[in-house]
Amino acid sequence: MYSNNKNLRFWVLLSIGLALGSCKKLVEVAPPITTVTGASVYNSDGTAIAALTNVYATMSTGGLYVGRNGLSEYAGLSADELTLYDGVPVSSTLSYYYTNKLFVGGTSSAGTELWSPNYNFLFLVNSAIESLNAANSLTPSIKQQLLGESYFLRAFFYFHLVNLFGDIPMPLTSNYKTNESLHKMPQSQIWQQIIADLKNSQSLLNANYLDGTLLSTTTERVRPTKGAATALLARAYLYTASYDSAQIQATNVINNATLYSLDTLNGVFLKNSNEAIWQLQPVQAGWNTPDAEVFIIPSTGPTNGSWPVYLSSSLLGSFEPGDQRRLQWVDSVVAAGNTYYYPFKYKSATFGNPVTEYEMMLRLGEQYLIRAEAEANGATGGIASAIADLNMIRNRAGLQPYIGNTGQEDILHAILHERQVELFTELGHRWLDLKRTSLVDSIMASVTPVKAAGAPWRPFQQIYPLPIKDLETDPNLNQNTGY
Repeated sequence: MYSNNKNLRFWVLLSIGLALGSCKKLVEVAPPITTVTGASVYNSDGTAIAALTNVYATMSTGGLYVGRNGLSEYAGLSADELTLYDGVPVSSTLSYYYTNKLFVGGTSSAGTELWSPNYNFLFLVNSAIESLNAANSLTPSIKQQLLGESYFLRAFFYFHLVNLFGDIPMPLTSNYKTNESLHKMPQSQIWQQIIADLKNSQSLLNANYLDGTLLSTTTERVRPTKGAATALLARAYLYTASYDSAQIQATNVINNATLYSLDTLNGVFLKNSNEAIWQLQPVQAGWNTPDAEVFIIPSTGPTNGSWPVYLSSSLLGSFEPGDQRRLQWVDSVVAAGNTYYYPFKYKSATFGNPVTEYEMMLRLGEQYLIRAEAEANGATGGIASAIADLNMIRNRAGLQPYIGNTGQEDILHAILHERQVELFTELGHRWLDLKRTSLVDSIMASVTPVKAAGAPWRPFQQIYPLPIKDLETDPNLNQNTGY
C-alpha cells in the first residue's frame, strides 16, 4: 500500500515532512510551496492518493496516537492503567502525566504534546478537502474515496482534540490568515462537526477495503471504509448521549458479518484480523507496531528510556479470576527481584521479525460494548440486549455470563468494567471513559495520591493545557482553567 511508486512516495513523504515541520503552531501557518497543500498535488490520481496515504504512514510512525509519547502511553499514565518506572526523573514529561501535575510555563509544556500534531494533521486534511472538492481531473471514484477519507480523518482528529482539551479552535480551512485568530468553539459545536463529517464520509467511502490504487479491493484493512466511518460515528453518538443513534450505527457494523467477526484473543491484533475495522500498517523497516516497542519490557526490566511504563496494580486487580485476557494480553518480567506486568496485546517487539501485527485503531469488540451501553441507557433492546452484548465479550474472554443485578446502574457499571479490561492501553479509552461518565473525580481522588505521594487530585487536570506559544500568537485564545 505504501510503495506503489517509490519515487512518488519519497517526494510526498518529504512534502509531508516539510508541511509538518512548518506547522509547529496552530496559528500562523503559511503553507510552503513544495508541500502537499498545493492544489497541483490533487491534479493526478497518483499524487492525490499518495498525499493521503502518507498521512497514515506518518501516524503509524508513533509519537501521536501509538508508541512512545503517544496517546496510549500519556492517557494510560493520566488514568489508572499504567505505572511509571521509579527511575524516570520527576521533572520528565511522563512523570507530569503520571502524577497528574501537568503545567505549562517556563521550560515546561507538559500536557500539550498531543495538541500541535493533531492540528498539523488537520491542516493537511483541510487542504485535501479544499483541493479535492476543486479538482476536476481525478478519476471520479478515486476523488470520492479520498474525500471520504479526508472527512473521516478530520472527524478522527477532532474527536481526540475535544476529548483531551475541551473547548478548542475549529479550523475548517487551510487558510492561515483565517486560522491565526480563531476563538475556542464550545464542545457541542465540535461534536456537531464531527458527526457531520462522519456522515459525509459514510456517504463517500467504499464499503470494501481498497488497495493503493483505490480501484481494486484488498484484504489489507489499512484504509478507512464505510464501516470505519460507521464505527466512529457510533462512538461519537455514545459520547454525546445519542443512544438510539449509537445503537443503530453499532448494529450496522456488527451485522456486517461478511467483513467483521470477533476474533480469538490471540488473533485480534494480527494484521487484517477479522475484528479489525481500521488498522495502521507498520512503516518502520524491521519493526512491527510502535506499541509493542514501548510496552513489551525485556528481561532486563523497565528503564528510564525505552521501557518506562508497566501495568498498574489497579488494572491488574480488575480482571476476574479465569479471565483469559489476563493470561493472553498481559505478560511479565522479573528484574532485580521485582515483577513487572506489561501489555501483551501486540507480541512482536524484535527487530527483523516478519510483519504479523498492525496497530489497531477501530475494532469490533468496542462496537459490542458501545451497543450494550446504548441499550442499557434506553436504546432499542434495553437491558436484556445490553446483557447479551456484554456476554459476547465475556464469552470470548472465557468468562461466565453476567449474573449480577439487572438494574440500569448495575449494568452500566458492568459495561464500564468490561471496557476497562477489554480496551486497556488502546488509544486512551480508559481515560476518556472516566471523563465522559463523570467518574474521573471519584476514581482519581483515590488513584492520584498513590501515584503522586499523597498529592491531591485536582479536577481541572482532566482537561489538558494549551501550548504557551499558541496563546501568545493568537490573542483570541485563552488557557484552560487551572493552568
